Amino acid sequence: MKIIVNCISELSEAAKVVLSEIKSNKIICFYGDMGVGKTTFIKEICRVLDVKDNVNSPTFSIVNEYLTSKKQIIYHFDFYRIKDKNEAFDLGYEEYLYSNNLCLIEWPEKVEELLPDNIVKILMTKDNENRIIETLD
Repeated sequence: MKIIVNCISELSEAAKVVLSEIKSNKIICFYGDMGVGKTTFIKEICRVLDVKDNVNSPTFSIVNEYLTSKKQIIYHFDFYRIKDKNEAFDLGYEEYLYSNNLCLIEWPEKVEELLPDNIVKILMTKDNENRIIETLD
């Protein structure tokens, strides 16, 4: 899957496409440089899923929990500030990742060896003013 987003108004459709592609996978990892729009795209995914909470980057808290209108829980991680995998253990990452709730992870490369095999990897890149959203194998 490869989606080219030309403007922010196209993010909603891109979020719907990604959600239709993930099938039964509950862990979506977002790779990409700082400022490429990972948090903005996750906000749109949460909007499409009808999250009622305020969605923002969990840069300092590491994980945010959101609730949808259907009472489904979504976990949003930002591992940017994590220094080593012990911090993820201290956070209790296993309880989140194996909860069978949707987990949206920014900066997953910081904890790559702790992630289960059945994850969806999304690479976000920037080409001029366009954003490219594609799945990795």
